Amino acid sequence: MRQRSWAAPASCDLGGVAAFGRFRRLAAEADVIHYLFPWPFGDLLHRAAPPGKPAVLTYISDIVRQQWIGKLYSPLMWKTLHDMRAIVANAPAYAQTSPVLSNPAIRDRVRVVPLGIDERSCAQCGDEAILGRLQLAEGESFFLFVGVLRYYKGLHNLVQAAGSVGAKIVIAGSGPEGRSLHSLVASVGARNVIFAGQVSDEEKTALIRCCRALVLPSHLRSEAFGMVLVEAAMLGKPMISCEIGTGTSFVNADGETGCVVEPDKPAALADAMNHLLADDVLTTRLGVAARARYERLFSGEALGREYAALFREVGNG
Repeated sequence: MRQRSWAAPASCDLGGVAAFGRFRRLAAEADVIHYLFPWPFGDLLHRAAPPGKPAVLTYISDIVRQQWIGKLYSPLMWKTLHDMRAIVANAPAYAQTSPVLSNPAIRDRVRVVPLGIDERSCAQCGDEAILGRLQLAEGESFFLFVGVLRYYKGLHNLVQAAGSVGAKIVIAGSGPEGRSLHSLVASVGARNVIFAGQVSDEEKTALIRCCRALVLPSHLRSEAFGMVLVEAAMLGKPMISCEIGTGTSFVNADGETGCVVEPDKPAALADAMNHLLADDVLTTRLGVAARARYERLFSGEALGREYAALFREVGNG
C-alpha cells in the first residue's frame, strides 16, 4: 500500500482520511498485518483493521527525544501493543533495556529479528573517483563515518579523537550538526578530518570498500541499530562502535567483527582505530568475520526466513 503523505509533524507521516478506507480494504484481504513502530498514524490505521486480524509489529526504537509527544501517545501506543500477536525487537539488548519491550504486560510476545539489507538492493559498483576528490592516495588507510550528522552520532568525540589517530578520518554525510562539527575541527586543529559532504550510493560503496574500518561513534540510545554497520559488514569491513545498550553491539560483536568501546570517550575511539591501523592480520580477520555474520543474520535471505517463520506462527496461532 502506498498513500500520499500530507504532513509529517515530528517526522510522523500523516496519510489523510482516504488512507483509512484503503487500509481497511487491504487489511481485510491480508492473512497477517505488519506494522512498524514508532508511527502514531499507523496506530490510528490499526483502528480500521478488521477485529481479530493477526498482526505483527516491528519495534524500531523507543521514543527518546520527543518526550511530550510520548506522553500524549502512550495510551494509543499501549492499546496497539496489546493487540499484537508478536512484537519484533531488532536486537536482544534492545529488548532487555527498552522500558516498553521489557514491560511484563507484553514481554512474552517479544521476538528478536534483526534489521538487515538485501545485497541486491545496494549499489554493486563503487564510484572510486570520490577518493581522488577527497585527496586520498591509492591504498591509503583511512577511517570512515557515513550518516546524517545528528546530535546522537557522537561525532564530536570522533573529532576530538582524531588528533591521536595516525590516519585520515572521512566524515561522509550532511545534517544539522554539520556547522558545529566544522567549527570543532578548526578549534581543535584536527587536520586529518575530511568532510566528504553528501555522497551517492556508489560513492558510499567505494568509501566503505576502501576504508580501514567503519566508525559509528553514536553515544546515545537514539541510535537504535545502526544500519550503516550492516552495510560495512556486508562489504566485509571491520567496525568500531560504542556500547549504548541498543542493537549496535549486536551488529558489531566486540572482538569478532570489530571493537566496541565506552561511549563519550575519545581516547577509547582513538585507541581502537590505532589498534586496527597497526594490525593488518586482525583487520582482515575481523572483516571476514563481519561478512560471515552479515550472511548469517542480516542478509535478505536470513531475514526472509525469520519473518516467514514468524508470519506462519502468527497466522496459524
